[in-house]
Amino acid sequence: MTDYAEEQRNELEALESIYADSFTVLSTAPSSFSITVTSEAGENEENVQVIIKFTYVESYPDEAPLYEIVSQDNLECTDASSILCLLEDQAQENLGMVMIFSLVSAVQDKLNEIVDQIKTRREEETQRKEKEAEEAEKVLFHGTPVTIENFLNWKAKFDAEMTELKKKKQKEEEQSGKSKLTGKQLFETDHNLDTSDIKFLEEAGNSVEVDESLFQEMDDLELDEDDDDPDYNPIDIESD
Repeated sequence: MTDYAEEQRNELEALESIYADSFTVLSTAPSSFSITVTSEAGENEENVQVIIKFTYVESYPDEAPLYEIVSQDNLECTDASSILCLLEDQAQENLGMVMIFSLVSAVQDKLNEIVDQIKTRREEETQRKEKEAEEAEKVLFHGTPVTIENFLNWKAKFDAEMTELKKKKQKEEEQSGKSKLTGKQLFETDHNLDTSDIKFLEEAGNSVEVDESLFQEMDDLELDEDDDDPDYNPIDIESD
């Protein structure tokens, strides 16, 4: 007949010796204790850690002990769940013999694996950011290749922006009273405009004053009588 109490006492003594700095007795009836399991230091001296509470059942090791995670550091919920599943599998494989050391060793290997996964994820994230930075730099120096699609999109956006700017500018000019129209625009907006000089003078009520001193009497002009002779030629030269 198996002496379960003896086997449990012997294992407890061995565990206290192996895990001197991380082993804590919680109760003696039933025997309950906790072991802190820490991964090997990862990048930047970071690590992950769990504290597992074990409780012997009466027929341990023929039956699996009770276990639970009472504390965790740097672990996600999915990681904690995978550790509990690992403990269950290991306990079933080791039924009939003391197993706490085997369970703790399996958990520590799992934590080391998790640290490696964290390191890999960080490296992938760093590479992703570096690639994005390189792509952004390429776009900055080489520009975006012009295609029919992106050109039409740009033109539609540009035309819309210009139309909006024109509307805004016209509205501001109207509000400030500084709207200025060209002659063509005035003509197009007011069909009553007449550009003739006579019409302008009539509408303006202006009169034209003539300075008569600028002209002389026709009688005062000295005209050569010979000019009336149709045969007169001022360039006629006498011949000998």
